Amino acid sequence: MTTHLKIATLDIETFPIEAYVWDLWDQNIGLNQIITEWSIASFCWKWFQEDGKGEVIYADSRGRNPRNDAKLLKQLHELLDEVDIVVAQNGKAFDVKKINGRLIEAGYSPPSPYRVIDTMLEAKSVAKFSSNKLAWMSDHLTDTPKSEHKKFPGFELWRECLANNIEAWEEMKQYNIIDVEATEKVYRKLRGWIKNHPTVSLPDSAQEERKCPKCGSTHLQKRGKTHTNHGSKTNYQCVDCKGWSQSKAFDLPVSMRKDLLVSK
Repeated sequence: MTTHLKIATLDIETFPIEAYVWDLWDQNIGLNQIITEWSIASFCWKWFQEDGKGEVIYADSRGRNPRNDAKLLKQLHELLDEVDIVVAQNGKAFDVKKINGRLIEAGYSPPSPYRVIDTMLEAKSVAKFSSNKLAWMSDHLTDTPKSEHKKFPGFELWRECLANNIEAWEEMKQYNIIDVEATEKVYRKLRGWIKNHPTVSLPDSAQEERKCPKCGSTHLQKRGKTHTNHGSKTNYQCVDCKGWSQSKAFDLPVSMRKDLLVSK
């Protein structure tokens, strides 16, 4: 199976805002209480391949000033400019918007258009799981559970990375990479269920076999028809990803379509 689109799974980690507070609970932070703004700490990017391999790209801001994410922004902008589809857990509300915010602040122009497949939103749209969090879905739907970064639990991992603890950065790297691997596997599990999935591969010629729009496979089975007010279309199910698709054109010959009556 081959696809004409470049697909990548993405996950970012961010450093928190540092601010003055008077209490530990239910705080409203004013702009003049902010000491240090948030920044991107690291990101992991894995190019999607059907065989599960794919190149893994990881980068972080370790160094003299971990709050300086300039190099990460340059890499992210270049990658987003190249990709056709980004797969991310909670990617539409968090990862993509966080990246956009930093890119805009840094003066970048928008990268070329790309689609976002958010595994959390796709799970919500087709199923009622006990949880749509990556920790639950990766544990129940894949063989790659989300990492818990046990050596530096909770906020300690981010605090130690800010202090340039090399061991903490290595754990952040593993945490980030495993999140991406888990997200990709959740996507594979959900892919056949995703409605309006972007078409990943088109026939190279009129004579080429039909391809599954979700995974690019040519292993399709005809499975009945969908009937509408305008006629019927042939349904196909992919043998590989199990996803459904249908012919774009109606089964009725073009010469007869002008005589078709639609109920009112």
